[in-house]
Amino acid sequence: MATTSTTGSTLLQPLSNAVQLPIDQVNFVVCQLFALLAAVWFRTYLHSSKTSSFIRHVVATLLGLYLAFFCFGWYALHFLVQSGISYCIMIIAGVESMHQCCFVFALGYLTVCQITRVYIFDYGQYSADFSGPMMIITQKITSLAFEIHDGMFRKDEELTPSQRGLAVRRMPSLLEYVSYTCNFMGILAGPLCSYKDYITFIEGRPSHMSQSSENGKEEQEHGQADPSPNAAVTEKLIVCGLSLLFHLTISNMLPVEYNIDEHFQATASWPAKATYLYISLLAARPKYYFAWTLADAINNAAGFGFRGYDRNGVARWDLISNLRIRQIEMSTSFKMFLDNWNIQTALWLKRVCYERATFSPTTQTFFLSAIWHGVYPGYYLTFLTGVLMTLAARAVRNNIRHYFIEPPQLKLFYDIITWAATQITISYTVVPFVLLSIKPSFTFYSSWYYCLHICSILVLLLLPAKRSQRGKNTQENVQLSQAKKFDDRENSLGQNSFSTTNNVCNQNQDTACRHSSLIQ
Repeated sequence: MATTSTTGSTLLQPLSNAVQLPIDQVNFVVCQLFALLAAVWFRTYLHSSKTSSFIRHVVATLLGLYLAFFCFGWYALHFLVQSGISYCIMIIAGVESMHQCCFVFALGYLTVCQITRVYIFDYGQYSADFSGPMMIITQKITSLAFEIHDGMFRKDEELTPSQRGLAVRRMPSLLEYVSYTCNFMGILAGPLCSYKDYITFIEGRPSHMSQSSENGKEEQEHGQADPSPNAAVTEKLIVCGLSLLFHLTISNMLPVEYNIDEHFQATASWPAKATYLYISLLAARPKYYFAWTLADAINNAAGFGFRGYDRNGVARWDLISNLRIRQIEMSTSFKMFLDNWNIQTALWLKRVCYERATFSPTTQTFFLSAIWHGVYPGYYLTFLTGVLMTLAARAVRNNIRHYFIEPPQLKLFYDIITWAATQITISYTVVPFVLLSIKPSFTFYSSWYYCLHICSILVLLLLPAKRSQRGKNTQENVQLSQAKKFDDRENSLGQNSFSTTNNVCNQNQDTACRHSSLIQ
């Protein structure tokens, strides 16, 4: 029988017993499905053309708080306490320093809650916890504080193009603020969105979207009417169904913990170990695909998430999408994988940390990402390993990739090899994130003799950071030009969902920012 442990409602306990799943997981899924239906109703009957933004704010907030209390009980009060105190800080501290004060408080409050959840209360008792929504609320609070600071204190010439586009020029009302942080569309699983985008959606103002041109720059399109999201929502719900089916039927048969099973370690060959490592981590991803895609579908069903049209005239409902599954599974580089995984968190890290750091931006961004994720040692081990793997992968790519551009058969061979290497390396890197604790994480790495760590260090020591200028000729320049075209094509697959942040950082900045955002 499924466990009865939950901090939220036990109304669905009979359903939990019937499907043999923990009650808190059942609460989460049912609440998200309710949110999906509420989103359809919200768009149909409370459309901005039919009712005021005040009503839309009130309804979105009340529904969000109801879902939060249903899932987490009195723990949901943390959402209001964190949001409320942060709003008071914004008022009291003023625009000059609100961003710093809110950042310290919101992140500190989140960290305290994570510590108490893990080390004081029995976290193993619950399979869903209140700190997940708090992580999203923390992103929203800190993002908004920086956007207000940019819009009401800093001069326009001091801002980057993305900061100028996101800047908030007036202090939000309390209702607007709580609606942004606790609305029913994103209270349980996000994703993060900018305050300006959310207010534009609630007020029903014409969207100012953009589409990517051939050179990757943004071409502005003004005053578009949002099309129907039905096709996009249907497609995403199909993905959710397949992901959930895979998770319920296959994932439990391939536990990541089996990688550290003593008998398996002692008897399995290296090809068998590598194969199971990849398959077990592949089987661990569908639950994230399900949660993030469902969250995206909920927002789309409410009419939020339209990003304009592509060059073929097809509507794009990926403004706040958090992942691109095909690009993730077919990634041929660390960068391509990370560019398409947890996209909105990567943007948050860039907006509040990487672009603003006065020294060691990569180090500061990594540190922020680690703190935000939580206090399990496995998280930090994954991030440290991820930094090493990313630097090594970049060095290999910069030094040898241009030799494999032509002919096409050679490029195909290179892509197959780099795909296999990327998938194994990603899996190797994130095992501690799944295992959580130090001892099993080191047991796993010891069983692999730290081979990828050692290889990465040797690569960084032996390969130059940039390719040598010696020996370049006309043919090599042609190859480099072709390599750039392939890079641009790959990067176009993993463009960030929020258009105003594209092309702010150069390729190296983008990589440095995103490798610190590797999560789960």
